[in-house]
Amino acid sequence: MTVSTDDVLLVHGGTPLEGEIRVRGAKNLVPKAMVAALLGSGPSRLRNVPDIRDVRVVRGLLQLHGVTVRPGDEPGELILDPSHVESANVADIDAHAGSSRIPILFCGPLLHRLGHAFIPGLGGCDIGGRPVDFHFDVLRQFGATIEKRADGQYLEAPHRLRGTKIRLPYPSVGSTEQVLLTAVLAEGVTELSNAAVEPEIEDLICVLQKMGAIISMDTDRTIRITGVDKLDGYTHRALPDRLEAASWASAALATEGNIYVRGAQQRSMMTFLNTFRKVGGAFEIEDEGIRFWHPGGLLNAIALETDVHPGFQTDWQQPLVVALTQASGLSIVHETVYESRLGFTSALNQMGAHIQLYRECLGGSACRFGQRNFLHSAVVSGPTKLQGSDLVIPDLRGGFSYLIAALAAQGTSRVHGIDLINRGYENFMEKLVELGADVELPNGALPN
Repeated sequence: MTVSTDDVLLVHGGTPLEGEIRVRGAKNLVPKAMVAALLGSGPSRLRNVPDIRDVRVVRGLLQLHGVTVRPGDEPGELILDPSHVESANVADIDAHAGSSRIPILFCGPLLHRLGHAFIPGLGGCDIGGRPVDFHFDVLRQFGATIEKRADGQYLEAPHRLRGTKIRLPYPSVGSTEQVLLTAVLAEGVTELSNAAVEPEIEDLICVLQKMGAIISMDTDRTIRITGVDKLDGYTHRALPDRLEAASWASAALATEGNIYVRGAQQRSMMTFLNTFRKVGGAFEIEDEGIRFWHPGGLLNAIALETDVHPGFQTDWQQPLVVALTQASGLSIVHETVYESRLGFTSALNQMGAHIQLYRECLGGSACRFGQRNFLHSAVVSGPTKLQGSDLVIPDLRGGFSYLIAALAAQGTSRVHGIDLINRGYENFMEKLVELGADVELPNGALPN
């Protein structure tokens, strides 16, 4: 793999991270709320928007389709005006292919606004299968026709899309978002069972309700959407990014540090907070954020299983595993959401960790991977001293986990591919400097 020296960070480990950083709107909500603005008949105002790559990708795609996107009056505010939605040039759309999976969520809104849509090949992190076929199957149920072409998928809706009854085989976040963004303007009622109910899904529903949608959620993971004839714009402040907040919490634990995460909220992080406390971490909840710190002494080994919300989120797993390398005893991690998410541990072993992967389900939760020959369970033996190493970032959360490991290790690490972290962590290098991390670019300059 060839990596530019401009995409490398030198990390001199062994210094506890201490200080304060801020998290803004959730990566898993903000781009979807931006897409939702396509459905409105007037401008929308979205606040607490982070400056991350996924936001820039969606902004570019919206502008290609005639949506005016401009900054609002306060920092992190965008005003999105879809008054002049138009077809985009296929080559221009294709230029965004491979940079994000968000484009597939444009399908429903564009079918409603234009009667057709083009979706290029999709990118995203390589952490396991996230098939898009189900998205297209759902759109067919709504009445769309789909033609597969060499450069992507061309969709048409010759008539108004119709509500339908859908049961997800797995409570997928992306599939749930696809149904919501398509059903709100479809004719009749859509019933979605076994839906994802993550906080970001609820926040997207809040956005759509502000626009005029009629959506109800039942306690059995059933969402019912009554289609309406017209939606207006919205004004909304995005919920904070609980996944980024947990990443910084794990960094505090692994480096024996103390980090105040302004913007972090207890309600959406309760499962993480319970696990953080079981490991031996300490936290203090305030109105404006949460302080996370290592209270001293040895950390505790735990048994952990990832799951869909309200379970322990898969995006919390990788950063916390780094901290578990410093816990006393054997920790067991059972990944039930993405089959390839534990691949990042090979680099941790290279740094001195003792992590063994297994194909068996090392846990009691129902799992799709137990009979499919995937290395989806891990036993972490600790504590182990980590040593600096050359690291190549594999994906977003795994990449931040490598960064945590490098910060916790003795010696210097060269972390390649750091630009990938910009997909989901706003100004992360500046935040590292603010927290006292000893990092530099290969030319000796500090990140800015």
